[in-house]
Amino acid sequence: MKDSTVSRIAFTVAFALALALSFGNVWGMRSGDVVTTQALIWVDPSGTATVSEVTSLPVTRLQRLDRPTSLDGGSRALWMRWDFAVLPSDQQWFIVLQGGAFFNRVDFHQLGRDGVWQSQSAGDHRPVSSWSNPDRLPVFRVDPTATTAWLRIENHPAPLSPSIRLLDARDLKASRDRTVLGLGAYLGFGLLVLFLGWVHVRLYADRVFVAYVTYVFCMLGFQVAFTGMGGLFFWPDWARWNDMAPALFMLWMTAAGIWFVREVSSLQRLSRPLNRFITAWSITGFLYPVLYFLWASPTAFKLLNLYGLLSVLLSMGVCLWAWRKGETYAGWTALGFLPLHLAYPFPALRSAGAIPDSWATQYAVLLGSAIEIPLLLYILHRRAKDFNENRARMRVIDSTDPLTGLTIVPVLLLRLRDTLRRARRGRQTFALVLVDLANHREIQTTEGRVMADRALVVAASILSEMVRDIDTVCRISETRFAMLLEAPFRPSDLGNFAQHVVARGLGQAEPLPTHLAPRFRVVTVPLPEHSQDSERADDTDVERLLERMHRTLDQLDPRKSIWHLPLLGAANAETEATASVRSA
Repeated sequence: MKDSTVSRIAFTVAFALALALSFGNVWGMRSGDVVTTQALIWVDPSGTATVSEVTSLPVTRLQRLDRPTSLDGGSRALWMRWDFAVLPSDQQWFIVLQGGAFFNRVDFHQLGRDGVWQSQSAGDHRPVSSWSNPDRLPVFRVDPTATTAWLRIENHPAPLSPSIRLLDARDLKASRDRTVLGLGAYLGFGLLVLFLGWVHVRLYADRVFVAYVTYVFCMLGFQVAFTGMGGLFFWPDWARWNDMAPALFMLWMTAAGIWFVREVSSLQRLSRPLNRFITAWSITGFLYPVLYFLWASPTAFKLLNLYGLLSVLLSMGVCLWAWRKGETYAGWTALGFLPLHLAYPFPALRSAGAIPDSWATQYAVLLGSAIEIPLLLYILHRRAKDFNENRARMRVIDSTDPLTGLTIVPVLLLRLRDTLRRARRGRQTFALVLVDLANHREIQTTEGRVMADRALVVAASILSEMVRDIDTVCRISETRFAMLLEAPFRPSDLGNFAQHVVARGLGQAEPLPTHLAPRFRVVTVPLPEHSQDSERADDTDVERLLERMHRTLDQLDPRKSIWHLPLLGAANAETEATASVRSA
């Protein structure tokens, strides 16, 4: 493809992703008020303080949260206090936390009218089915008559950087419906792409499609786990898996992406050291979850994020390097990865604690992958199609004459044996026609070798146009062609066909001057329309038949152009053929 096309596609993808993210942020901001920065906070260094202990703290120990903050993971817990104004009691109100995958345990406390603290719980260390309000994200009902609320957030080992909204019941339902609709559409689309990828695996038997299918499967698993859809719909009672799934699928998705880059860039052929390094890097991603879950610490979490960042840079670098080495589709693959790589900084910065939870950190990768995975499938389809066409050309080269493009002799002999068997078993008539380009030597003497070869090509084209798809035309010697007519016909039609061959040769052939028109001499033989002594046709029968037709052409009077031979028994075939030609 042209460079201008590449530029237009790259600009379109980047613009579509930026527009989707901008629209998504505006759409998400419409529902409810962000109350994160209205809170007073206190960090519990031990993570063991109770709500009664926290409420007894002096106000001077609390800090005003003027802007979203980031708190490193570990054993610490973040407490947040709101002093709400009186909320309308005719509506139901809810506190909603963005980024459910980043919270191990969340507890919401309000003092009831009876003076007892009312608590609600959520978080991925508890089964979603046991949450106070089972949902994709931590959601807590707010008592409008209680003006003070406390929220305890704990996460290990990811940093705490929450974004919290206050919504009424209508806005919560509208937000939930829009999100579930969008995620359901994404999941259905992803499953369709996954199915099409598996179809390509079966169709082309190419390892690159296996890597692609693995990558798409891990991407869907990551999105289902990261957005909370898995905990709500697929594993509501599996708290441990709900906690592990986002990190596990993220690492597997990254490792599968590196494996996919390795296959599409053909590193096995370009560089063995780089191929070994990329293979080891991919295997590291598949095995690192074992170490991560056994040694869950801020350091392990930073290594996880570092692996993801370096994998993004590595995949782009390898694709561009392979493209410079001549792998065209490696460059297109780098373009296919672009939507996801443009979206990657949002969750990566959130994981590092640099930015708070938001619509972009939650759904940027989802939007990027929705553009990326079908784009990669299209690129792979084009790649497989081109490679398949090349393999088909190579197979054709092995079975065709390099000058004329006609079938080679072994293929003709195989088909001729089959035709002889069918002719001896049934009551249908077939035929074999031997055509000689009689003036080839004359053309070569007067016009040279190039024009003589052109005459052979023209002759092959003329003969190929005169037969049907099931018939076979083969160049069996320097100037002679065999035409195996496998379509049933009446014996009387064979003479007309031979005359037509001679007439077509004498007609005007555009690639050749008029005085160099091909002059054909033709020998025909009908294959038997009734059973012979044996239904078996072996190599001896075929060779004897072709030898008899060659001998007839060699002995044919130069003034004659057509001769018809009967198919005789093996005993008297040669004698009668010689006598027939001499009597001519």
